[in-house]
Formats: sequence, C-alpha cells, structure tokens
Amino acid sequence: MEAVSLRGLNVYPASCADELIDFANERKGILVAVNAEKMAKATPQLVSLINDNIGYCDGSGVVLASKQKGAEAACKIAGCELWLKIIERYYRTGSFYFVGGRPDVYADTIKKLKADFPGINIVGSRDGYLASAEDRQALIDDVADKRPDFVFVAMGSPKQEFLMAEMLSRHKALYQGLGGSYDVYTGRAKRAPKWWIDHNAEFVYRLIKQPSRIKRDWIRVKFAWWLLWKNF
Repeated sequence: MEAVSLRGLNVYPASCADELIDFANERKGILVAVNAEKMAKATPQLVSLINDNIGYCDGSGVVLASKQKGAEAACKIAGCELWLKIIERYYRTGSFYFVGGRPDVYADTIKKLKADFPGINIVGSRDGYLASAEDRQALIDDVADKRPDFVFVAMGSPKQEFLMAEMLSRHKALYQGLGGSYDVYTGRAKRAPKWWIDHNAEFVYRLIKQPSRIKRDWIRVKFAWWLLWKNF
C-alpha cells in the first residue's frame, strides 16, 4: 500500500480495516488516526512522527482528500473500532499491553476484555496517570521487558503518540493510540447512532450533543476550504 501525501502528511488509504491491519502488523510501528482536526493542527514534530509510522483515514474529510489524490479505494476506519478488530484477530496467538484511562475506566476495560476475549494474553497494563518522569520511564521499561506484540495507549493525542514513540524506540511492536476508546468500550461514552456514522455525519451529532465543541469544529471550515480548492 502506498501512502498519499496530504499537505506534507503521509496517510495510508486502506480500503478496509482488514487491509490496514495486514499492512500494519507486517510493518509494525504506530497506528495514528488522522482526521481533519489533527491534520489542520499538526505540529512539525507530530507530522514527522506520523510520517515515520502509519497514519490512516479516521475521518471522512481525510478520505475525500485521499480520493482527490487518486486513492479511490480509501475508506474511513474508526480508531475506536480498529483496536477491537485487531484484538479479535490476534487474541488467541498474540500478547497485549494496555495503557490509559482513569483507574476505574482502566479496571473495567481490562475486566471486559477478559470476558469478551477468553484467554487473551495481557502481559501488562496500567491506568493513564503517570505522575512523574520516573513513572513514565518505568512504563517504557516494562513494555520493553514484557515485549508485547500489541500495545494500546488511551491518553489523548498527541500525548499518546509521543509516549508510544518512546516505547517503540525500545521495543518494536504494533502500537495504536485510542483517545477515549476505553470510555466507549465500557459504556461510559456513546458514539453517534448508526445512521449518523453511515452518512459521515458523526461530528454533527457530537456537536448537537455538545455545543461547546464548536470552538474545535471550526477547524473543519478550514479543511473544507482545502477540499473545495483541492489544496492538498
């Protein structure tokens, strides 16, 4: 699979989640969800990190931009679904490490994973509260020591990506940043109903439910301008 360059940011335009998983598991590195907000706000440091790893289309706008660059088969792959597809495929044979969330969310996530995927090999886990540089280093050391095949980090972007980059420098595996996916998985947060998701309007539903997001979603106007003028 060849990446497309969108304003200097490389994105792999997979045609489905299975194609992306096959590609990423063979290559290893960090799976980074790319959407309009992340693309518009990406710092040079984050762009460099994504370009060294595996950016994928997590937003409908990025899908449209990829198609403008000739990747007609590109499709939206939701990060909050992708990690579970990875686990479903590999939980019988692979090893896993989970990081992130409040202590109660983290605990419920691990409990639910063990119930949903009997026999899953979780070699390490911890919540997302790293109170000191020593805590951070101890986590990185533990991942390097346990050598999991898959590492999931739910701490918000770009914090989670930079932490995973440090982990990757010590231990090669497939990593994915999950943001608030643990909250969705444990039922604390609700995604948009299927109709909104299927019609690429999930962000509209979130805006209706949480009007304060308007400050964040104005960035979509900038992205829409890029799309209109094919300025990628």
